[in-house]
Amino acid sequence: MLTVPISVSVTAIDTLLPQTQCQRCGYADCHAYAEAMHVGEAEINRCPPGGDATRVALAALLARKVIALAEDVDAYAPEHVAFIDEGACIGCAACLPVCPTDAIVGASKRMHTVIASDCTGCELCIIACPVDCISLEPVATTANRVHVTLDDREPQATILRQQYQAHKARFAERADAKAEAHAPQVSPDKKTLLADILARAKARS
Repeated sequence: MLTVPISVSVTAIDTLLPQTQCQRCGYADCHAYAEAMHVGEAEINRCPPGGDATRVALAALLARKVIALAEDVDAYAPEHVAFIDEGACIGCAACLPVCPTDAIVGASKRMHTVIASDCTGCELCIIACPVDCISLEPVATTANRVHVTLDDREPQATILRQQYQAHKARFAERADAKAEAHAPQVSPDKKTLLADILARAKARS
């Protein structure tokens, strides 16, 4: 178990992460990785898109040594965006729920396309696509541009975090609505039904 200064919060750790939500670290998102570091379960070297600046900042915050990027995390292609071969897309919509910034536009059984300016190049859509019609192309945008310092990156990270939170809220609402629509309808028991009938009869008299 790694030590963590008592004064350090999960929010303070999360603020230093790039908010690409790429899951390269092995956790569900940047906040989950921050929580793992906060309880001493994860090292500071599991964020490829964060680069050296993130590891240095995390080391300073958590009073640890700066270490090299972990060998078991996948590489991250900076300043790339996803590109959908629209002719090969079958409209399965598998890419929509995994895109952390809602950069993919489309609907079930309809052609999909990527809004490049919102794409971080996280590649989660590529993993989700069953027909391999998504690839990466080298394009620098406001969402994926590499910044040398965390101060320069902060506005970008803030927007990405907001987009991700909105994405999670939207899909949570859809899941709740779907669950409610498929919930079994409970029929009123005889006593409740009789009481309702008597109440309505009394109201008419």
